[in-house]
Amino acid sequence: MKTLYIACCIILGIALLPIAGGFYTLVRIAITIGAVIAAFQNSSNGINIWSIMFGIVAILFNPIIPVYLHDKGAWMMIDIIAMILFIIQIVRNKE
Repeated sequence: MKTLYIACCIILGIALLPIAGGFYTLVRIAITIGAVIAAFQNSSNGINIWSIMFGIVAILFNPIIPVYLHDKGAWMMIDIIAMILFIIQIVRNKE
């Protein structure tokens, strides 16, 4: 799982750069998968704040019913917050 979370951090870091729109579909898919897995991993002992936060990340990044903010600045903040959450997940799981 650590490799998946590191990949999510790298993808979110690349998403901060000015890149063509097609890349953001990959971002949505990869981050949603990573966030859902992290939410399930954190909910193994019951629902807690970490599973809720990763659930929110999964909802924001989901490619099926996309959330459009039409503001690159807002998405950059969301990307940074999501990246921090994945970094915390990496540190918390010392597998």
